[in-house]
Amino acid sequence: LSTMIKGILVINNHGKPRLTKFYEHLPVERQQAMIKECFMMISKRSDRVCNFLEDVGAWSKDTKLVYRVYATLYFIFVVDGSESELGILDLIHVFVESLDHVFENVCELDLIFHTDKVHHILDEIVMGGMVLETNLQEILTAVKEQEELEAKGSKVASAKLKLKQQLR
Repeated sequence: LSTMIKGILVINNHGKPRLTKFYEHLPVERQQAMIKECFMMISKRSDRVCNFLEDVGAWSKDTKLVYRVYATLYFIFVVDGSESELGILDLIHVFVESLDHVFENVCELDLIFHTDKVHHILDEIVMGGMVLETNLQEILTAVKEQEELEAKGSKVASAKLKLKQQLR
């Protein structure tokens, strides 16, 4: 059974990866070569052409790159050849919208300084190469619940630390 999404990449317009998530086990060297190849192919393309490429070199046959450009970032989904390009473009948009809501106008720095949160948002949408959720409100609710749990956890940890200090 193959995964429908093989990888998700967010690369800036200078070719620096800001998020990489592979759903197939690949050696790091191969991942880096694939990231570089994706950027080289997509960055040269005109704004007037479609947002997908089929049978891409470093990836296995029957693989497509579906991408969207937002400001200085390329959001690239590497998918199985049978996937709907429009469906994946919509999925990319849901991911970016989720990031926009959580970070209030997402920018490249948010991806750099909040990688855990970005990965958590992505994991609410895609897990193991399969789409879990496409409803923006459901994704945002799950992220908010996680943030509340983390806040409670940090309050408990600081209360324990204060108690230990008082007992000394």
